[in-house]
Amino acid sequence: MKNSSGGRNYYLRRVLFNKWYSSSVCKLFFAAIVFALIIYTPVSGQGTATGTGYQMTMMNNPSLSGSDGTGSLRLSYLNFFPGNSYNLHSVYLSYDSYFQLLHGGAAFFLSDDYLGGIVNDMRAGVSYSYFLRAGDDLYINAGLSGSVIRRGYNFSGAILPDQIDPLGSISVPSSEVLSSQGKTLFDLGAGFSFISGKISGGISVVHLSEPSFSVTGLSEERLKRTVFVHLTGDLLLTRDKSLRIRPLFFSELRKDYYSGAAGASLETENLSFNAVITGDNSQNVNIQSGFSIGTGKLTIYYNYVFNVVSGNSLMPFSLLHQVGLAFSLKHVEKRNGFRAINFPK
Repeated sequence: MKNSSGGRNYYLRRVLFNKWYSSSVCKLFFAAIVFALIIYTPVSGQGTATGTGYQMTMMNNPSLSGSDGTGSLRLSYLNFFPGNSYNLHSVYLSYDSYFQLLHGGAAFFLSDDYLGGIVNDMRAGVSYSYFLRAGDDLYINAGLSGSVIRRGYNFSGAILPDQIDPLGSISVPSSEVLSSQGKTLFDLGAGFSFISGKISGGISVVHLSEPSFSVTGLSEERLKRTVFVHLTGDLLLTRDKSLRIRPLFFSELRKDYYSGAAGASLETENLSFNAVITGDNSQNVNIQSGFSIGTGKLTIYYNYVFNVVSGNSLMPFSLLHQVGLAFSLKHVEKRNGFRAINFPK
């Protein structure tokens, strides 16, 4: 679930310098340490971090659109580095369902990544997945997605390094000129998923054309082509089907970064608990834990991600909080060409 592209890091430095100037000496030191980790956290990379769950994963694998058997409206909010006043947030909304006329599922999604009041990424997209029955107990989905990403900048409140003199005063103006002109990109993604017996999984590729926010062609501003893999199962623990465990695995891979996650969700009809451990090639190890409560058509969920081992040898710290709602707006009648995927909660 990590992202390491440098596209946002340039501007996140400005966010942290602004926070540094208004903090005490001790907070300055702590902020400097945390800044070293931003390169390896979800706020600095390719877009909204979907985490190691299925609440937002349609943005990364369009073949999952409509595949859970209900018409679902999902809302999610993520707060990064909670308690440190960095003002880094993401919000997400989507709706997906199975449509018999389309022989598959369709979805739309909206997201907004708000980075310290300086960088704001807004994304809107649609996806479609074709459902195919490939055998007696084998179903395959193939999906495509297209989205528009708008990146805007606001440097009116930014304090740059050369504006701070040795005495801590601000010298205005800065010798560095930052352009506040935004840019809009078109992005594509493709993916496949399958379900056979108690097992389901998928693979997808996002940022197929590797669009760039840079006006000068800088590689660090490019959204790098990324591969996502997921696999999950559905194991009953009781004969009356009232208790089950869903093991899960996620992986993310691109040229300069890879990560993996493994865990499980323990579920009853209306309540579930999850625990997931993640690691990446920067020697970071994180633990996610969370729960969800369902009341028929409404599900409320919460996830917390905590860094336990840092590649920079820092003390453990909180990475993010995630809260969300999922509304089941309709029930899809199961037909011969379609089988629902039971996502971990």
